[in-house]
Amino acid sequence: MKIKNTNYIFLIVLIVCGSCQKLDRELDTDLTKDQLESTYNSLQSLLTGVYSTLPYGLTQLDRATMASATDEAEFTNETNRVQLLNQGAWTAINNPADVWGAFYQGIRRANLFIETADPAKVNLDIFKGTANYQIRIDEIKRWEFEVRFLRAFYYFELIKRYGGVPIITKTLNENDVASLKRNTLEECVKFIADECDLAAANLPVSSGAYATADQGRATKAAALTLKSRLLLYAASDLFNTPSWAIGFTNTQLVSLPAGDRMARWKAAADAAKAVIDLPAVPALTANTNYRTLFTTPYATGVIFARRTEANNEFELANFSVGFDRGQGGITPSQNLVDDYEIRIGTTWVDFDWNNPAHSAAPYTNRDPRMALTVVTNGSSFQSRAVPIQTFTGGLDGAPKPNATKTGYYLRKYVNEATNLTTGAGNAVHSWIYFRIEEVFLNYAEALNEYAPGNPDIKIYYDRVRTRAGVALTGLNTTENQVKVRDRIRRERRVEFAFEDHRAWDARRWMIAPTVFNAPLRGVTVANTMPAATYTPFNLEARNFTPKMYLFPIPLNELNIAKGLVQNPLW
Repeated sequence: MKIKNTNYIFLIVLIVCGSCQKLDRELDTDLTKDQLESTYNSLQSLLTGVYSTLPYGLTQLDRATMASATDEAEFTNETNRVQLLNQGAWTAINNPADVWGAFYQGIRRANLFIETADPAKVNLDIFKGTANYQIRIDEIKRWEFEVRFLRAFYYFELIKRYGGVPIITKTLNENDVASLKRNTLEECVKFIADECDLAAANLPVSSGAYATADQGRATKAAALTLKSRLLLYAASDLFNTPSWAIGFTNTQLVSLPAGDRMARWKAAADAAKAVIDLPAVPALTANTNYRTLFTTPYATGVIFARRTEANNEFELANFSVGFDRGQGGITPSQNLVDDYEIRIGTTWVDFDWNNPAHSAAPYTNRDPRMALTVVTNGSSFQSRAVPIQTFTGGLDGAPKPNATKTGYYLRKYVNEATNLTTGAGNAVHSWIYFRIEEVFLNYAEALNEYAPGNPDIKIYYDRVRTRAGVALTGLNTTENQVKVRDRIRRERRVEFAFEDHRAWDARRWMIAPTVFNAPLRGVTVANTMPAATYTPFNLEARNFTPKMYLFPIPLNELNIAKGLVQNPLW
């Protein structure tokens, strides 16, 4: 009996597993089920198909990324669909950031792999008598747990956007899909946590256990870090405060049951500490070179990431318009820039435009991460003899088409060595899903909620701020819980800028209506002598309403699966 090809099509994109070459071909599925199960190469291709669903953040939203849908940035192109999110004009029919179908495709691939990959049925005769025989047996056993981790990752990406979703653990036919219903949020959290535990128990601690060509595979550290992030979200305000969902009677889909919030925060802290307590490996050591962290695949501190082949697509999209072919796409906001601290003497303080000493030299003595993230007027960039000029009439400013509107350009992730005209200097790009600095701040945040004053809060907060290459002052232990909470939140904001945290942190903290409705701000640069002057201004009004805490389930999915319930207020 032949399997229908439509049920078993997978794009083979060898980005994460093995080679960086993109093959863009389909797996030959003109095979019987038994043949699929017994073909080693077919199993490899099935596995690669599961990995290929991993999202690549640098190309999200037609290269605008989710940062441009938050108070981190403005995307210069006004016709890009990300503007629908900023205007509040997105719907269940037209959501530029919708991922429901993509992640359920990945989940289906994972389910098919788990159903198919029975080690006892795989024909390994060609390896018998060689050193590879036992390696292949162990490899196939491990693959199942890599896939379980990936499936859990995809489910987490769904629940942080949609709340409770249908938990599907087997391949379905059309009749099965039509009768699907959403699981409760509590059931989803438990399922993901359990899958993380199962994967962690059967995977190597870190990517160092893999050959160089296999960097990027799932690990125990990745599985436990996913659990840490999951339980942090589960303890946070959004999933414990259903009152925002006015008139919604199925609150179990968008909120956890009333219970002991402190127990949830403790579970989140314990999950983060489980990662911290793993055997010391490079992936669990804070990175001291903030710049190369985002331009070097699998750098120190990176727990789980995806890389691409060498290219200059991101640079084309985001180089300043002062460079030939530069399109000036993602431009950091003044809102973000203002959150980087300034050093006065030996003390780090909040930046304040009303302080003449601050406003006269707004980019001097700032948190070092700012200059490694944001290109400001007067910055050096690449080897250009003339510094960046974002003032009107400057090389990088208006009235040039696509010139920055905020007064800034993006440096983070950008490979400055590339030549957009010749293509020389193109580099591999890396999108980081998990790094150890997140775990440190997850732990500090959760501890501060259920055990304020715990000495570990300062220890792990300081590991992010005081590490070499950043070298800011540590936490003041005399500050109260509320002030420490604010400091941890700000540290997440600047440490993880443009890493796809802000959109979700603001939602789970339930500050999104405040920060995403505030005007997006920029800075006007006046090319005065002897020094430029800077004036902040309101660039754009944004629109965020409570229904946007969660995404709407796509209308076409509701039409297919009649048992699905739409999210509140949509």
